[in-house]
Amino acid sequence: MNEVLTLSAELAKPFEGLRLKAYHDPVGYPTQGYGRLLSRTPWAPLEGYPDIDEHTAEEWLKADMARAVRAAIRLCPGAESPAQLAALADFAFNCGGGNLQVSTLRKKVNRGDFGGAAQEFQKWVFARGVKLPGLVRRRRAESEVFARG
Repeated sequence: MNEVLTLSAELAKPFEGLRLKAYHDPVGYPTQGYGRLLSRTPWAPLEGYPDIDEHTAEEWLKADMARAVRAAIRLCPGAESPAQLAALADFAFNCGGGNLQVSTLRKKVNRGDFGGAAQEFQKWVFARGVKLPGLVRRRRAESEVFARG
């Protein structure tokens, strides 16, 4: 699990970026650090969230990514390599374990259709109906890591 955790955290970092002050993500959720969701209330006020330091952001990422890795392992027992699990964990970290659970991506992984699964990442590039260039790049990176596995 440690190798998968390291790979998935390194995959997430360039896309999440490090923000020590709370901010609203592209769909309005309060977020901080390396993409830590602070509230599920869109456009909630940010005043209640103090600034953090880089160490705290790293610790949050480890904890949040560990949950995503556990979700990927539980939901995708058909994944065959640390690289595949890392790509799936980053997907779960960004889109949520619930979305991974109901996805065709998961079904294809568990059927052993790895080529088809790699293509499924690109379907998850919309936020509130808007195609986001950052999600296109992230899903491409996840797909490439998954395919290498």
